[in-house]
Amino acid sequence: MIDLRRLLDVWRRFDVTVRDSPLALLQILLTYLPAFHNHGTQLGGLPARPFDALTVVAVAFETLPLAVRRRWPAACLILVSLGFVLDQIRAYQTVAAAGLALALVSAGAHLERHRRVTVVVLSVAYVPLAVVLHRLGGTDGPSEYVTFYLALIIVWGIGSWLRATRAAEAERRRHVADATRAAERTRIARELHDVVTHHVTAMVVQAEAARYLTAAPDRLDATLSAVTDTGRRAITDLRHLLDLLNPDHDTDVRTPSAGDLKTLVEQTRTAGQPVEFTQEGEPSEPAGSAEFVAYRVVQEALTNALKYAHGGRTEVRVRYGGRDITVKVCTDGSGSRAGSPGGSGRGLAGLRERVEALDGEFSAEPRADGGFVVQARVPAGSPS
Repeated sequence: MIDLRRLLDVWRRFDVTVRDSPLALLQILLTYLPAFHNHGTQLGGLPARPFDALTVVAVAFETLPLAVRRRWPAACLILVSLGFVLDQIRAYQTVAAAGLALALVSAGAHLERHRRVTVVVLSVAYVPLAVVLHRLGGTDGPSEYVTFYLALIIVWGIGSWLRATRAAEAERRRHVADATRAAERTRIARELHDVVTHHVTAMVVQAEAARYLTAAPDRLDATLSAVTDTGRRAITDLRHLLDLLNPDHDTDVRTPSAGDLKTLVEQTRTAGQPVEFTQEGEPSEPAGSAEFVAYRVVQEALTNALKYAHGGRTEVRVRYGGRDITVKVCTDGSGSRAGSPGGSGRGLAGLRERVEALDGEFSAEPRADGGFVVQARVPAGSPS
């Protein structure tokens, strides 16, 4: 069977002039069919005249330029208008005279420059045409000429409306593309913030602690090894993120699992932060956006604990329910923030946006004892 969609795709690949040519050829064919003789546009009321040699010229001017009606709309309109004038003065009344309407629509839709000049010139040229037709014995009165002129204005207006509609659609698509790019930049910035901030914070804290371990070689070696491991994990995560930004990358995005949460907690402990981790229930399969956001909430909360309460007791609770995932990270405020890198506040703001995008709830506020608590409820069942 013929694949109509494939044929249409092939047809669209042709130059616009090739695609417009069949319309011009169809006009010529209809003009010379005996059934359509003297059944074309009639202006002025002159008696019909049989076809002669000049008919070929008039028809050629009225039809062949339609092949370039979108590429060169001004040239098309001028040539078709000349053919129309010859057609009406000679009273051939050919079907090809309808080409004037097609040329007007195309000019209204595709003409970019000198639009007002074109309208004025055609309007002024219409007056001597009406005078000539009247002197040649035309029976139409002023009302018929005015009616025909108004019809031409309507045809031009249809083309102008098509042009405005096309421009509005192009503007809408541009806005959508801009919004999509902005959203993608925001998503990339969040991912980079989550990946870089957590690992770099851990490295800074570990390096700061290493200053005070010069008298304990074993502990110093372990701390420096932890710094090295954290750096390698940062490089791995960054490479993975950059791979995902590559349009040729065809690997699916891996959503963090419950095992990744335990690894995250263990890495934070290695950086010198005492963390108690409690998990209730089991995550759904397959993992989705809810698990990913929950992981980011825990990661950002632990990063802030390393920054602002290093060494303070931190408690992480994650509960997987049937309808949502609840996360609570509490720091008691007994730690020290000496030597910790400062923050910009983007992390918590980005988490709030992520959680609320899934119709969840998020809060981050200080505790009475000087600590901090981060809580989130993320509706489950949102596939990645």
